[in-house]
Amino acid sequence: MDRDLSRKEIKNVRLKRVLRFSVAGVVLLVAAVLLVYSLRSSVKRSDLIFSTVDRGTINVSYTASGVVAPAFEEIINSPIDSRILQIYKKGGDRVDAGTPIMKLDLHNAQTDLSKMEDEKEMKACELQQMKINNQTDLSDMLMKIRVSGMKVNRMAVELRNERYLDSLGSGTTDKVREVQMNYRTGKLELEQLKQQYRNAKLVKAADIKSKALEYNILAKNLDNMQRTLQDAQIRSPRKAILTFINNQIGAQVAQGSKVAVISDLSHFKVNCEIADSYGGHVSVGGSVIVKVGNKQLDGMVSNVTPLSQNGVVDFTVQLKQDADPSLRSGLKTDVYVLSSVKENVMRIANGSYYMNAGDYDLFVLDGDNKLVKRRVKLGESNFEYVEVLGGLHEGDRVVVSDMTGFKNQKSLKIK
Repeated sequence: MDRDLSRKEIKNVRLKRVLRFSVAGVVLLVAAVLLVYSLRSSVKRSDLIFSTVDRGTINVSYTASGVVAPAFEEIINSPIDSRILQIYKKGGDRVDAGTPIMKLDLHNAQTDLSKMEDEKEMKACELQQMKINNQTDLSDMLMKIRVSGMKVNRMAVELRNERYLDSLGSGTTDKVREVQMNYRTGKLELEQLKQQYRNAKLVKAADIKSKALEYNILAKNLDNMQRTLQDAQIRSPRKAILTFINNQIGAQVAQGSKVAVISDLSHFKVNCEIADSYGGHVSVGGSVIVKVGNKQLDGMVSNVTPLSQNGVVDFTVQLKQDADPSLRSGLKTDVYVLSSVKENVMRIANGSYYMNAGDYDLFVLDGDNKLVKRRVKLGESNFEYVEVLGGLHEGDRVVVSDMTGFKNQKSLKIK
């Protein structure tokens, strides 16, 4: 027969159950701690990238960022205030030299051109009229000079005759003096006419020159207006790709505003930026390596902006293989500016672990299945190698993959 348990027996049963669950919990907790510790103190060999310390040459370089751009790019601006009437091409089209791109409203400009042509014709007539009038005036003055000269010659004859008569006693001294006075007066009048002629000739020549200058200025302005009208028929200046066009028909465009851009997409350059602290290592003619995907393209610095802006220095790289098929406009690249060459130095492979020259904690292979953290002093670098200044020896195998998850571990087991 069943019987009821006493309170003591019930309490003992409950205590045994609690003890069993407690022991099981402790065992699970210890197992979990051991598992976590095991995971934290070990790493899979497949997750590691090793580099063996060796000796060799390092072409010291400084990292910059770059963007691939067309080697040639030309902005087409509107030469006049106008509006867009018609679009002939769209972005991405290939265009040859002289190919029409768009049509602008030229009515007002053509009206101004007609007015300038009429004004030019009027100035030409005024100039011709002034030349004729001046020539007439000078001819009249020259005729007066000749007539005055003839009168002076006649007076000279009369003076000689009166003096002769006076020497014979047939004339009078007063008559001689009168004729002599008339002769002198005639000579002065003749000299005055000659001076007036000379002055008038200079003045009229200056007037002609001034009028001719006005005509030439107007003619040049007319030529400029004709060229402007010619340019206003927006055409491609050379063979290229149309990379931008203002395709809003009816839109107003101001003089000098951008309406189209053509680019040569068969050849490229790289526009680069580098921290101004490294700007002193960038100079025109300096060697550069541009990484495009897995490719390395050699280049040369062709231009350097003299001033630093926002902490960076801008420069342009001209590529030796500027038509490489891996290049495309807008592609971001890593650029390495070569500075100097260091030979026979210890080195390891470059990686994400390296920032600048200084001290680093790196894991070094110790035996077959153990990694030991070691304090290492690193120097200058390029995109392939980092100079080792201390803490490592030739032949050491160093982990160069990301180990930030084990920064608090002094040693690791390799699984």
